[in-house]
Amino acid sequence: MNREQQIGFFKFFTNELKPKGKIITPFNVISLITILVAIVILVIRFSKGLGSVVHPSQDRPWGLWINFNVITGVAFAGGAYVVTFMVYILGLEKYRPIVRATVLYALLAYMFYAGALLLDLGRPWKVINPIIGNSFGLSSVLFLVAWHFILYMGSLFIEFFPTVAEWATLKRQRRFFSSLTLGVVIFGIALSTLHQSGLGALFLMAKPKIHPLWYSEFIPILFFISSIAAGLSLVIVLESIGQRVFKTNMSVSYKSSHSRILISLARICSISLFVYFFMALLVFLHGKNLEHLNTPWGYWYLVEIIGFVLLPCIIFLSAYRRQNLQMIRIAAVLTIIGIILNRLNISTIAYQWYADSLEFPTWMEVVVSIAVIMVQLLVFRWIVRRMPVYKESPSWINDKKQDKSFSIKNKSLTLNNRREKWKVSAE
Repeated sequence: MNREQQIGFFKFFTNELKPKGKIITPFNVISLITILVAIVILVIRFSKGLGSVVHPSQDRPWGLWINFNVITGVAFAGGAYVVTFMVYILGLEKYRPIVRATVLYALLAYMFYAGALLLDLGRPWKVINPIIGNSFGLSSVLFLVAWHFILYMGSLFIEFFPTVAEWATLKRQRRFFSSLTLGVVIFGIALSTLHQSGLGALFLMAKPKIHPLWYSEFIPILFFISSIAAGLSLVIVLESIGQRVFKTNMSVSYKSSHSRILISLARICSISLFVYFFMALLVFLHGKNLEHLNTPWGYWYLVEIIGFVLLPCIIFLSAYRRQNLQMIRIAAVLTIIGIILNRLNISTIAYQWYADSLEFPTWMEVVVSIAVIMVQLLVFRWIVRRMPVYKESPSWINDKKQDKSFSIKNKSLTLNNRREKWKVSAE
């Protein structure tokens, strides 16, 4: 890149930093206030220590920043590996319009939730220990999860980079990273399935502390299955919101495919929720937990399983048959609440269920957790309004047309050459 190109790119980038859309909106105002309060809290946390804003203990070492942002939040990034599998492996092209947005959300989720993980460590610089296998060894579940996180974030970045290259008109880089997509997708699917179940495996060593209704040796499998429903339900919600917020950033073909995609996703969600419910029922019967049902914990368990697993499963199925988008969105919201409830039950609510009282997170933990999500949404919005996430850039479309015309010319030349050879051989 010569000097003129560097100056041109700098002007282009500074121009892209300018706000697009309304600045003063309810969401922007609430986000700004929340983020500013969270910054003050984090200054206190890093200056006075973790105990100044949260109340961790030897019995409950993990706070809301890990249990909610990491253990729970990562499940909602599961839509990326499901959608990329359907598009790049199964060849279901009807889901291609949502690939980029789904991959972008998953990439931001892992980046910000990994950051939230550092906030809940008393000594954040010690995060290198599970990565290098220090103290716990290479067979540690944390070692596996840490490397799955790192490698999968790299895979998501490579998958999304062609969009960045189209935005910055980097043709060579775009073609190079696009050529890596299929291999990276296969690698990423393997990683995501492993670490989704790996997060559940972390709780296998806490059997005495988790209520029998939620503990099982099949927690890793349940975590993996639930991540499918969680990820696709969030895709449904985000795409429904995106149709209104980002309608000026979408191509006509992307807008027209919205209803068809959501209806198809509803069918997949209903199947995954049914599989999860069936597995949970088998685990319940295998664990002989019938005696726990007629207790307050049993009633709470039924609220989760019936109200936020079976009910949205039925609503998804009914909405798919009736082609009802509103019912699909309602079922997606119920599924999201159910996944949050399940992960928090295992990691927080039903953890040390025998204690005299429940231990609630501090208001400062809640504010920072909400601020992390808001920053993620703001970055997501910034990228969508500038990069071709819901449409291909005009420059890349022209390049594809040129490549197509070039390939057609080559084919015609090849055919003409063959015909001339056949004529010569016939003579």
